[in-house]
Amino acid sequence: MMTQIVFYVFAAVLVLSATMVVCARNPVHSVLFLILAFFNAAGLFLIAGAEFLAMTLVIVYVGAVAVLFLFVVMMLDVRFAQMREGVQRYAPIGAAVGGVLLVELIMAFTHWRVAGNIGQITHLVPSSPTRTNTAALGDVLYTHYIFLFQTCALVLLVAMIGAIVLTLRDRPTGRRQNIDRQHDRVPQESLEMLQVPLGAGVAAQGGFLRPHDSYDVAAVPGTYGTEAWRAREAAEQTQTALVVITPAQGAKGQDDE
Repeated sequence: MMTQIVFYVFAAVLVLSATMVVCARNPVHSVLFLILAFFNAAGLFLIAGAEFLAMTLVIVYVGAVAVLFLFVVMMLDVRFAQMREGVQRYAPIGAAVGGVLLVELIMAFTHWRVAGNIGQITHLVPSSPTRTNTAALGDVLYTHYIFLFQTCALVLLVAMIGAIVLTLRDRPTGRRQNIDRQHDRVPQESLEMLQVPLGAGVAAQGGFLRPHDSYDVAAVPGTYGTEAWRAREAAEQTQTALVVITPAQGAKGQDDE
């Protein structure tokens, strides 16, 4: 009896919060109602015994997606008054699409039938009172569907690498280091120990100090910040200064004569 009461409470709050997501005028309030709807859906999953889906819903959707929506809505200067100007124009189209979806849902629920041999269906993982759904789901993913699971991970990895490669730009201000030389460094090559008097502070000693060639030790020769880069920049500035030619005074008057 208590389970049914809790179910109806969660279901009622879920329906009301989902309705407010659509009907709320303030987009920040809509996102907050969406978070409330996710929490109530997680409670329904817990009542059904699917604790893995409940925790996934809270961690992924509430902790990442909904909070991201909230940050985007609060940080972007979106003029919602202008966005609502064309609502009345497209209202009949939206009503027609909603009516079609409503008819499809009614037809689906009216023809819903439960299979008579539902109790005879064999399960991939034998049920046990001491075994959780998370452990059973792990057995299914990492035994029967391990190749499909790893293939999905490989596809996501390729997509991530492709996005990085497509957006990567070679910038001259990038600092590159020789990894082997970086690992071989000793503290004396990158740190300078100072005896700072009590109460004087680091600013009185000239700020944070380190050897001038501390970056050159492990940096790739010629990259940004190295001695060779500074010399090349100085040479380019000197050459640019020499190329500049100032117009001679009185040239225009001589041409006019």
